[in-house]
Amino acid sequence: MGKTAVVTAGTAGIGLETALGLAAAGFSVTVVGRSADRGARAVDRINAVNPARPGRFLPADLGSLDGVRALAGRIAADHAASGEPLTVLVNNVGAMFADRQELDGVEASFVVNHLSPYLLTELLLPTLTAGAPSRIVNVTSGAVGVAKRVFDAVEPPGGYYGFHWYGRAKLANLAYTLDLASRLDGTGVSVFAADPGGAATDMTNGTLTDPKIVSPALRLLWPLVRRKFERSTAGPASEAAKPSIIAATDESLAGRTGIVIDAMARPAAPLRTAADPLVADAVRRLSRQYAPLVAP
Repeated sequence: MGKTAVVTAGTAGIGLETALGLAAAGFSVTVVGRSADRGARAVDRINAVNPARPGRFLPADLGSLDGVRALAGRIAADHAASGEPLTVLVNNVGAMFADRQELDGVEASFVVNHLSPYLLTELLLPTLTAGAPSRIVNVTSGAVGVAKRVFDAVEPPGGYYGFHWYGRAKLANLAYTLDLASRLDGTGVSVFAADPGGAATDMTNGTLTDPKIVSPALRLLWPLVRRKFERSTAGPASEAAKPSIIAATDESLAGRTGIVIDAMARPAAPLRTAADPLVADAVRRLSRQYAPLVAP
């Protein structure tokens, strides 16, 4: 049977470039997104790359935990019916918010950047394990380095600063990624984090121009901070997708797990905080509390 992959937020930007890279590597690729029009265009491009293994689009709102549960059920049922293994899951979804928002009653950045990929992964573990050897790739960010590192609650105390809250949610997901790699060691399911570095995408083209996304101290240096953001997001999405593609396909990673693929598409040491067992325990508690596998 052939290789299959699911890429969330895969209809544009880095996600689409990741899907195209996987299609070029011989995968049958399913992209997940909200827009049917974008989905159709993405499938056309995937099919142009790999006409022998047609792509498909699955609609889902990845900001809704019930939507994630429904998506996982659909993917699991499809693979059970076809008998085709799920070889790769790329959790590419991500979002940054200039102003505080809530989804399902929880701060939106934590939902989209951590709880959503956490829940989808956990619900698909039986399918991924049945299809082993398989890989999970969670897209991380250099923003983890500026995140508050306490996870007693979904939100830390203090004002809301979108870039830092985005980094904190990505840090939670990175801690989960490393913890999951330990949990699944020996099962044939490898778990990786991929740091795209940055690219010109819908998210970076808008939110990163607003100084209120950073803490007051950094706002004092906003011209410098903005130039740094502009430089780090000036590259093409195709380059930013390479770490995810490497994590999903590179044969040298076969049998390995718990590795971060950095923005240069090379294995790198994770942020020390993400490997802290106390952080992993705290993130696990929050994840189970706010994203139960069965809807309350």
